[in-house]
Amino acid sequence: MKRGLALFLAALLTALTLTACGGSAGGGNSTSASMGAAAEDSSYEAESWGFDEPQEAPAAPDAGESGETRLDNAKMVYTAEIEAETMDFDACTASLEALVEEAGGYLEYASAGSYGDGRRNGHYTIRIPAARFKDFLKQVGEIGHVTSKSQNAENISERYYDTESRLATQKTKMERLQALLARAENMEDIITLESAIAETELEIEQLTGSLRHYDALVDFATVTVSLWEDVCYKG
Repeated sequence: MKRGLALFLAALLTALTLTACGGSAGGGNSTSASMGAAAEDSSYEAESWGFDEPQEAPAAPDAGESGETRLDNAKMVYTAEIEAETMDFDACTASLEALVEEAGGYLEYASAGSYGDGRRNGHYTIRIPAARFKDFLKQVGEIGHVTSKSQNAENISERYYDTESRLATQKTKMERLQALLARAENMEDIITLESAIAETELEIEQLTGSLRHYDALVDFATVTVSLWEDVCYKG
């Protein structure tokens, strides 16, 4: 019984790995054949457990799609850094906070200080809905004198969809392990299955956390603003 469970788990892991890496129709057939061959050598047979074929994992955007469709499906992370000067520090910071609120964003970090000569400065990390990113950058330039600005757009589609695919594979693995556990009677088999389930749960939690992190980066652009008071213009 112990040897049969070990062989079946090995076949299950192999099948799920091939499913995650392959994704084509031909790959799915070879996966089924591998599982069937391994199951014949064990006391566990795939058909007896009522398992279906692994579901196809979500695919990244097709390279053959139109440019507009690829852009719609792409997972883009937008960031920008702005340095600006102002003659009225208080009014400028108030306007900046108002712009953030109007855009539906929030201040992730804020600090303020001053130098010995009386100049004040502020540093802000701002999260803005990605759809408002360009408009926000333009509006910031209107409330102060921008001395430097840089912006970046990073396409994380490959990482995002790979993580999504691995998560789908682990969820399929979990379903099958739980089905095996429900039928297991031998204590050694139960312990082995519970250990495999615990490891799979941890992997699912980690992958889910990664997707949430990616979603946060994609949904909200990050803008870093450094604001300096220019005392040369103070009366």
